[in-house]
Amino acid sequence: MHTASSSVSAPYRPRRPASPAGAGPYLDPVHAGRARRPAPAAGHPLSGRIDLSGPQGAQLRMAVAAVHRICPEFAPVQVLRRSGRSVLIVGTTGRATAVAKCLLDRSSVWIERFRHEIAAYRAFVRHRPPVRAPRLIAADPENGTLVIERMAGRPAALSRHPAEAPPRADLRAVLGAIGLLNAWRPPAELFDRPLDYASRISRYHELGLFTDRDLGDLQKLLHGLAHSGGRQGLSQFSHGDALLSNVLLSPTGPVLVDWEHAGWYLPGYDLATLWAVLGDSPAARRHISQTAQQAGSQARDAFLVNLMLVLTREIRTYETAVQRTMREAAPAGGPAATATPGGLSAGEEQRLLLRRLHDDCARARRAVRAAVGTR
Repeated sequence: MHTASSSVSAPYRPRRPASPAGAGPYLDPVHAGRARRPAPAAGHPLSGRIDLSGPQGAQLRMAVAAVHRICPEFAPVQVLRRSGRSVLIVGTTGRATAVAKCLLDRSSVWIERFRHEIAAYRAFVRHRPPVRAPRLIAADPENGTLVIERMAGRPAALSRHPAEAPPRADLRAVLGAIGLLNAWRPPAELFDRPLDYASRISRYHELGLFTDRDLGDLQKLLHGLAHSGGRQGLSQFSHGDALLSNVLLSPTGPVLVDWEHAGWYLPGYDLATLWAVLGDSPAARRHISQTAQQAGSQARDAFLVNLMLVLTREIRTYETAVQRTMREAAPAGGPAATATPGGLSAGEEQRLLLRRLHDDCARARRAVRAAVGTR
């Protein structure tokens, strides 16, 4: 069984009820972190004032200046979100409300990802996707600046891994939008293939995240998928980061944002992403599994390859988060953060999530082995 690459001990948690038949990532052939502060709801009147004083203010002034070079009419109102990589600034352009995204991290990987996002919005100008997406206003890929319309709606979730299952109506809306997007066939040359499956599988094996048997099983599934899809292989247009937090729910329908990973993937990548983050919604997972595999064994195999890669990526992310939290807690000799609404410290919450991800990966691994056994 796969084990964590770092020594992470999880506190006791109540045993979760066993999933009903068919609720796992693979339909049995016999039975056929932490929430972030809510952002201001789009569509509400804007108010507030940007603090441009101090070192952070200087960084914001540079960001606003970069926006003004491509969109002179942009009037900044408030900072929507800020991280070490980018800053989102809400403002107005004439009578419309807009969001400016400015890249702060100028490393090559983030520059390339930002260019990819801009390319997606530019492609949408002439080839509109079948789901709602923000309209492009202005962009400068060389200087890492993007201005898009601000869409009305509330996030389907406020965190990457929601602590509670979203309402069923919200999940239906999200899955409906993802289904429409995955069925879309834009001109192939407009979007690339963001994920090199063979290289990613080999890399995870080299890092000790995949066992030798994992490597062999996934390569067998990948080989079969490559041959079944003809010269181009099986492919499906995907958002590439179909988290609930990247979906805004509005009265006129879901809106998908953050298109920096959009492109051609093996079928079921977006569904695998949703499955991975819906650990507290077994009914939704069962529905996702059924949807992903209803097209037959090839769709099942593609979904399972995607699921193994997505879950392993999440494990890497949260192992790093746990290690960082432990380092921050060490000087103080206690928890690195205040308790969450559930009464757990940030470190405990991360460990519980990491434990769940390892359980999920073990389930996906068994499903992969079963799928290889049916070939």
